[in-house]
Amino acid sequence: MKKRKSPERDIHRAVIDQLNVRAKPGVLWLHVPNAPRNAIAGRNLQRLGMLKGAADLLFFHNHEFFALELKAANGRTSLEQEAFRDRFKSAGGYAWVAFGVDEAIATLTAWGLLR
Repeated sequence: MKKRKSPERDIHRAVIDQLNVRAKPGVLWLHVPNAPRNAIAGRNLQRLGMLKGAADLLFFHNHEFFALELKAANGRTSLEQEAFRDRFKSAGGYAWVAFGVDEAIATLTAWGLLR
């Protein structure tokens, strides 16, 4: 059986490639690997602080924090992702859902994270 290509994974890789080349000095960023391999691993990770719906990428720069969720053009956010975004904003951060590479790069540029 041929493995299906993931448009979101391709978007993610393209954004990471841009970050590796264009992130401004002092920008700290990380990918949130919220994909447990099975239910037991998921329960264990939740006990250790994993949050359902956490954004794909988190950024810290100049005493500000940012969360970016990446979606394919026809993607949709889950209720957990919407709840995380709301909590992140309530905590004083900036959060956005980007549909496609161009919107992700435009968001990172608008946030002042890219050169």
